[in-house]
Amino acid sequence: MWYVSTRGMAPRIDFKEALFSGYAPDGGLYMPEELPQLGRETLHEWSTLSYPSLVKELCSLFIGPELIPRDDLNDLIDRAFSRFRHREVVHLSRLRNGLNVLELWHGVTYAFKDLSLCCTAQFLQYFLEKRKRHITVVVGTSGDTGSAAIESVQGAKNVDIIVLLPKGHCTKIQELQMTTVLRENVHVFGVEGNSDELDEPIKTVFADVAFVKKHNLMSLNSINWSRVLVQIAHHFFAYFRCAPSLDMHPLSPVEVVVPTGAAGNLAAGCIAQKMGLPIHLVVAVNSNDIIHRTIQWGDFSLSKAVKPTLASAMDIQLSEAVTSQSVSDEAITQTMGRCWQENQYLLCPHSAVAVSCHYQQVDRQQPSPPRCCLAPASAAKFPEAVRAARLTLDTPAEILALEHKEARCTPMRKGDDWTRMLRDTIEDLSQQWQSGLPVGLSLVVLVEHCAWCILELAGPGTKLLCDCTSTRYCVMTLKVWSLGFPKMQTPSPHPAAAAAAAAAKSLQLCPTLYHPRDGSPPGSPVPGILQARTLEWVAISFSNRESEK
Repeated sequence: MWYVSTRGMAPRIDFKEALFSGYAPDGGLYMPEELPQLGRETLHEWSTLSYPSLVKELCSLFIGPELIPRDDLNDLIDRAFSRFRHREVVHLSRLRNGLNVLELWHGVTYAFKDLSLCCTAQFLQYFLEKRKRHITVVVGTSGDTGSAAIESVQGAKNVDIIVLLPKGHCTKIQELQMTTVLRENVHVFGVEGNSDELDEPIKTVFADVAFVKKHNLMSLNSINWSRVLVQIAHHFFAYFRCAPSLDMHPLSPVEVVVPTGAAGNLAAGCIAQKMGLPIHLVVAVNSNDIIHRTIQWGDFSLSKAVKPTLASAMDIQLSEAVTSQSVSDEAITQTMGRCWQENQYLLCPHSAVAVSCHYQQVDRQQPSPPRCCLAPASAAKFPEAVRAARLTLDTPAEILALEHKEARCTPMRKGDDWTRMLRDTIEDLSQQWQSGLPVGLSLVVLVEHCAWCILELAGPGTKLLCDCTSTRYCVMTLKVWSLGFPKMQTPSPHPAAAAAAAAAKSLQLCPTLYHPRDGSPPGSPVPGILQARTLEWVAISFSNRESEK
């Protein structure tokens, strides 16, 4: 199977190369050169398969055995779904008035992104382990992609992930699912902008082909073919669970309602259609309706601004496909209330966008084929929308625990050069990997009875990350890329002088310490030398992740 750019100006590549790519060099997206055509016999054979088995069959059509042998492929997919809470992985709820809701949210982060990203991460690790290679994944998120991407690669020794989230435009839970993962290979930035704005520095970085190649960059957004590939299974599973019979000639159609933002799930449905699956796609968006306007009136112009809505993960204007229906916030909350009243079933606001389309058809009493509404997330992630619908929520314990965890997030403020910040972070991570040091190794220095100080390490590549304003303890964090010293860790924030002396001796450090003991103001420090005799009041410790001030 070969993959070609949608713009037709880039060489064709295989699945492995498409997996590790973001945009094609010509700015297009990689798609299969040809799509397999599935006959009635194959569809009949697949109709009784579980969701994981469907993913295996579909992936085997697009990933050659010379790249991943079938037994290995099966093992990778089994491993990917091992953390899902529901034994079926994906579950269909059959409700009143012909309402079928396909629950795609039983993964770790309670969103459908877990399904494709956990598989994609397994494919990445498979190839990386063979190539002994490091990659940096860059992700822009409107809510759910970031946390699912982080969960899929957190702790991986040969992957760093950089996530840009729109500060204040995600729900609190969505944000905490990203900022509370303190693994050394996870780097989260909170952008003072919306999801379209934060995509701009990412696009700029990926447009520099030489930079992308030098630093082994890739994207896990919906532009990555591997994600689309796994999502094709949603549509096959929906069809097989909702079709009245596979013995009819021709096969009976099923209507699949797809709530979408960037249209990755929609692209997967279009491909399923092209492969021979008899589904009719009804695509719904919230009030950020650029795709709806395109279909209805041929208007593909951007609105002045992205409108914040209850379905925040769909607050996107720029997308790669088309749709045909728009749902307001008022209709979202009404749909959530109606579904609860009729079924005692709580929808997330994104699922309500799809179910709203179903209710419109039911209320018009128009004949239609069986219908399946895709449910991309659990209501547990959107308590604000649940309250807006005047409903109550039984929040899972693991989500409640997020509020009590330490969080870490680097701000990207208005006026900052976001592209420069992103490039600098990528370059630092590459340099760190090449030096052979553990990812995120930090040096923390505590100096007692000090009003102002700066520590300079004798060696290249040292960066000061924070300032000192403490009147008793100066806590400074420095990332050290190329000094080549061994990893050490002390048992407490204020380690004993003996531990500090041992650390300094093993490092063979002799940095200069500026220490204004006489009360002189910053800018006129009194120099001194940090040696063994001064270690009574200086403590040095190490950690395996970036420390916070």
